[in-house]
Amino acid sequence: MRLTCISTLWACTSFGLVPATLFAQRTVIDSTARDSASQRLAPVNVRSTRSGVSIFNAPLAITRIARENFAGKAGFGLNDAMATVPGALVQSRYGTSDVRITIRGFGARGAGDRSNAGTSRGIRVLMDGMPETEPDGRTSFDNVDLASAEGIDVIRSNASSLWGNAAGGVVSISTVPQVDKPFMTAQAMNGTFGLQRYIAQAGAPLGSGVAYATLVNTTFDGWRANSSSRRVLFNAGIATPVSDKTLLRVHLLGANNLMHIPGPLSAADVATNPRQANATYAERDERRFNRLGRLGVAIEHQIDNKQSLSAVTYVNPKYLQRSERGTFRDFTRYHVGGNVQYNRIDKIGTTTRNRINLGLDQAYQDGTILFYTLSSTNGRGVTLRDNKGEGAYNSGLFVEDELTLNDKISVTLGARGDAISYYYKSFSMPQLDASKRFARVTPKLGATYRFSPTHTLYVNVGGGIEAPAGNETDPASTFGQDTITALNPLLAPIRSTTYEVGTKHVMAVGDGSGTLESVSYDMAGYLTNVTNEIVPYRGGRFYFTAGQARRVGAEVGITAAIRGGFRWENAFTLSQNKYQQYVVDSVHYGKAGATADYAGNKIVGIPDYFYGSTLVYGPRSAPRGISVQVGMQGTGRYFADDANTITVPESHILSVGLRSDRLVRIGDAFVRAFINIENVLDRRWIGSAFLNPDVVNGAPLAYEPGMPRSVTVSLSITRGR
Repeated sequence: MRLTCISTLWACTSFGLVPATLFAQRTVIDSTARDSASQRLAPVNVRSTRSGVSIFNAPLAITRIARENFAGKAGFGLNDAMATVPGALVQSRYGTSDVRITIRGFGARGAGDRSNAGTSRGIRVLMDGMPETEPDGRTSFDNVDLASAEGIDVIRSNASSLWGNAAGGVVSISTVPQVDKPFMTAQAMNGTFGLQRYIAQAGAPLGSGVAYATLVNTTFDGWRANSSSRRVLFNAGIATPVSDKTLLRVHLLGANNLMHIPGPLSAADVATNPRQANATYAERDERRFNRLGRLGVAIEHQIDNKQSLSAVTYVNPKYLQRSERGTFRDFTRYHVGGNVQYNRIDKIGTTTRNRINLGLDQAYQDGTILFYTLSSTNGRGVTLRDNKGEGAYNSGLFVEDELTLNDKISVTLGARGDAISYYYKSFSMPQLDASKRFARVTPKLGATYRFSPTHTLYVNVGGGIEAPAGNETDPASTFGQDTITALNPLLAPIRSTTYEVGTKHVMAVGDGSGTLESVSYDMAGYLTNVTNEIVPYRGGRFYFTAGQARRVGAEVGITAAIRGGFRWENAFTLSQNKYQQYVVDSVHYGKAGATADYAGNKIVGIPDYFYGSTLVYGPRSAPRGISVQVGMQGTGRYFADDANTITVPESHILSVGLRSDRLVRIGDAFVRAFINIENVLDRRWIGSAFLNPDVVNGAPLAYEPGMPRSVTVSLSITRGR
């Protein structure tokens, strides 16, 4: 028997998609076939659930983003793809790959200083099933570029029982294309503020599999002072059967990424000149220069018609350089790991099916950090100020059992045990050497009721864990302030419990003669109780924990296909996020014994509401495959400090785009083009904010201004796709 998923190779990548259909806010039902949705829509499977189950079966909130939805954007950062994902707030800090991702409040603290530039917290990011997230929970976006992405899955539910530490949400990216013939693409993109992107892609069938490669070269002068960047990224791989029952995937990627950091401004600075950099950041030429690669191998084997086994291993070397807070830093790291997973499906009688899924994850990262003085040109100085090593090890064992009755009712019970260990060694101050271990079992209980193959109602209760990241455990803000330990003894893991209910539905409307052809919606409500909410202070130089916090929210995603070639995608999130117990004394500098009680205050960094809406007009009969897109994104105001005195104002940003998929035909190749304008009205707004920021001369340095009006123009030639 041939491996079941080989005939649809796409289903064997990190998502497990059925290519004929796309779910959630992206699904459009063919108006030429008006029989019921349940008769025509194949189940869309997602491997980010670790079991390859249908989106409609999983008791989780999941959004599927197809390449089509971000093909007309610059594609430098994930914000261009996730604008209409309910529950997910993705903010571009400087117009580059540096984004802040918040899903249901998880990851909100991933902004500010203290090595947070270019990284995120609380959200697990995967690429082709391999983690971009490091063992301590930090995620950098050096390897993430939408030019190489074929599709994205976003799990908005707490997924710690599946993925462990820092999995308040999951962003899973696939780079494996679906092809039935060789293809080649060359693309040139130019934009405002010196944006230049050059993309080359190629792929070809390899047996019944595929081989592919993408090369992206991006430069950006930056719209603020000291915000330029450049990145070269290479991504290649093969996914092919090596026997009737075994699939092999090999993935190779590498990136060379330099980005400058303009830093936060005061409200007065933003009003005077939002293009300026923070004076200290500019003086020190604060920047990140990251060079890294990864080689990963995955094998998926169908033992028989009931059982399958998979294994993944990867090695991820990194060389990182930073000018940060008056020092030049050299990091040499290696990140290695892998996982094994077993899946079995048994039929019990004629109407009952049981699926069990169990696996083991291992990840280890270690390396040295050298701290030098800054030279007169802001390069590496001659004086070595510190020499230390940092390591993190994450081990997780998970099991999940799903019982399905009559293809209607499914009950899922799962649990995961995680152990996260940190190791710190100082070669200059050995008395600081320390280690710390966090451990937690996170359970999950979920149930799904299927009204039809494309309409489900689900509920779940699940635990979550997030250990403080490596830089958050170090209590010293500058050298010489701590001579006791290198690991903050006051920090504990974030523990959370989430209660969720939701529904998903894709449906045809009427007999096809009306204005509305189809509607899909995805609605969810949640309540998350959090213990030890980690909160940054002084812009992220050090961290405390709030005793207890609560997040309550509702999410709605609706897509409508409208007669005449219109598609309207909408996502709206409403939430309330408050500290329940939180007493802190660190804000009262110079006042011995003083405290502040912030119980009842809103949690920093999370707006009460945000939304995204996109209207696309692209009839099939349009000449040269022309389509027009109009989008609006907005956020309500939120607070940048625990005292709720520093307000980040609301924003509402309009964008428009014009795209042609068949501008010119040259033999069997097509020339494609698009023009996209972001912030059409050229509004001033705040893109992101430092949380509990530094206060200088009485003014908090909190604000990172959002980009003004920007234009991107692209021209490409494609053969075979």
